[in-house]
Amino acid sequence: MNYVKRDISGPESIALGAPTTFPRQTLKWTISYRAIAPFAMACDGLIIFAMSLLSSAAYHLEVMGQPGDFNRFFGFAAVVSVLFISMAKSRNLYTLTELLNFKSQARHVAVTWIAIFLFLMAVAFVMKVGGAFSRGATLSFAVSGLSLLLVSRLVWRVFLADGLAVRRFSGRKIAMISEQASVVDSALIETLARHGLQLTAHVVLPDGRNAEQHRKAAIAKAIASIRGSNIEEIVVSAELNNWSMLSGLLSELRVLPLPVNLVPFGAMSELFKLSSHTIGDTVTIELQHSPRTQFERGVKRSIDIIIAGTGLLLLLPLLLITALAVRLDSRGPVIFQQRRRGFNGRPFHIYKFRTMTVMEDGDSIVQAKPNDIRVTRVGNWLRRTSIDELPQLLNVLQGNMSIVGPRPHAMAHDNEFDKTVANYAYRHHVKPGLTGWAQVNGSRGELQSLVDIERRINLDLWYIDNWSLAVDFKIIFMTMFEVIRGRNAY
Repeated sequence: MNYVKRDISGPESIALGAPTTFPRQTLKWTISYRAIAPFAMACDGLIIFAMSLLSSAAYHLEVMGQPGDFNRFFGFAAVVSVLFISMAKSRNLYTLTELLNFKSQARHVAVTWIAIFLFLMAVAFVMKVGGAFSRGATLSFAVSGLSLLLVSRLVWRVFLADGLAVRRFSGRKIAMISEQASVVDSALIETLARHGLQLTAHVVLPDGRNAEQHRKAAIAKAIASIRGSNIEEIVVSAELNNWSMLSGLLSELRVLPLPVNLVPFGAMSELFKLSSHTIGDTVTIELQHSPRTQFERGVKRSIDIIIAGTGLLLLLPLLLITALAVRLDSRGPVIFQQRRRGFNGRPFHIYKFRTMTVMEDGDSIVQAKPNDIRVTRVGNWLRRTSIDELPQLLNVLQGNMSIVGPRPHAMAHDNEFDKTVANYAYRHHVKPGLTGWAQVNGSRGELQSLVDIERRINLDLWYIDNWSLAVDFKIIFMTMFEVIRGRNAY
């Protein structure tokens, strides 16, 4: 591609950027940069519909000797397609940058796909319509659909990387106006070229004495040069610290019937990388977002209810036997309640089978130690097998806790650790859990030093920052082995 600098210099000493030239590429085909996202969404929709119908037909032909009800699976594919594409778009998975990152794409696509199927399974269970769909065909659709979506991500990465390398993206002819010639301009010009935007004119606004007068003259000459040309868009590169002065100057560009886009640089440009929302006519910038989206919280909550409810039903005989053993072993209530802090620091009472002769819940609580004389005979066995924690399934059903999350500490310890450990309060960004990433990595039991506390907090913060349903299921699986090992359980 050859970029031609228009000669719009004059006696006002308007600074012009040096022409930037690139070797012309002989291209057999081009694609519009702006068409990538909608094209990728259309491909995902086609894959989902194709795999739904093919999986249904193949399974029913193999098992029943006939294709089955296509209308039913067509409707199912429509629901899955809408949910998947909407969630993927909300997480910016169709942007060029994300499509080039196969590892990130594979992780997010897999988590989103699995979450959708778990959610739909929960809905089908609640509405009692699961019998209308073949489990074998649905499972086949889930596996084949996810596999082909991942393959498509690999194809997209190769296709886009090749397109960027040989400048295969077509775009619009643009004029660029910048405040000063800099490394920022060079990098921006290169980025524009790689994405098919053809730089036809580049105006650098002068500074120094009488800068305002010279800038007005430069804008006037730029307008005169752009008017009647084949330029389709104007890009302005500016530092936002000078925006109050620059905005009035750029308002002169309104005489041109062309779109004008701002590329901010400098410290204030970081704000534009954040998500924004509108409240009425007011624009708000999201400086900090929730660790999980509303849909992710809904899916996690559904899984919590299913696991906790099923667990209580299956473990009911064990719970009754344990309650009787606690009652017969020592004096005191069967269930021990202690104040803990949950999501956003909200207090709640955690439930455990009583394992000690004391019921501490004050400003000073002594942690359990090996061979602690306060632990009862039955309590010693309950703590080693972690059966004493099972009543917390009720906390999960109540919504105070989740199956997986940072383990909640007693309020007395919360107050102490909050003063000594940096970022300790971040643990309250999510619900506490019955088990957690710290526990399956051996960080459980008594905290003997500041190093122990910091290690546990770092593991909890890693879980919050890297949460996914896959991580949750991994922790649940690892918890089974951790209970058998019994590390630091006393």
